[in-house]
Amino acid sequence: MFSVGEAFYTLFSPLGLAGWLLCTFLLFYIDAIVFPTLPELFVVLFFIAGYGTLPDWALWSLFVLVIAVAEVLGLTTLYVVVKRLRVPPKISNAIDRYRRFLLLQDERMILLNRIAPILPFTGAFVALSGWSYRRSLFYLVLGGTLKYGLILAASNYFLIYMEKGVAADVTLIMVISIIALSFIASSYRKRKAEKKDGPRSVQ
Repeated sequence: MFSVGEAFYTLFSPLGLAGWLLCTFLLFYIDAIVFPTLPELFVVLFFIAGYGTLPDWALWSLFVLVIAVAEVLGLTTLYVVVKRLRVPPKISNAIDRYRRFLLLQDERMILLNRIAPILPFTGAFVALSGWSYRRSLFYLVLGGTLKYGLILAASNYFLIYMEKGVAADVTLIMVISIIALSFIASSYRKRKAEKKDGPRSVQ
């Protein structure tokens, strides 16, 4: 996961801001369709690297826009692929059982997923659950804008009032804490779902 972000950073950094935005897009797109890439961690590094190249509001807007586009394309890619495949009944039934134990059983779960990530491959999950594609995109963009917009806004605040090195350290500590708390919340929800599913599986 971490090596992917490092590879992109090394490869595209010579392009400056355009390269850092491209890195952001690729990491979020890959995170949405293949495997986790820790985009929360790398996006702040790219944002800090690009700080000062544009007015603060413009830089913030660009990064949030790129993240939204990457996540929308990622969800759409998996959604279209799964819709065109003949999914085995066992997988569909497993998804249906898993969905019943979610805190929210409709598209709003995508918004909650920003706090406790327990929806793997969201685009595929949307397709298999029969959720509305448009509503799913709405909650995806809303959640992403709130989460990453706030993270980048905090990073920008630190850069304004602290030295760049100190601001980078504080931002990274903040992001790592967010990732850790999300992991804890996700693990708790998964264990709770498994405990509920256990008795029914035995019957």
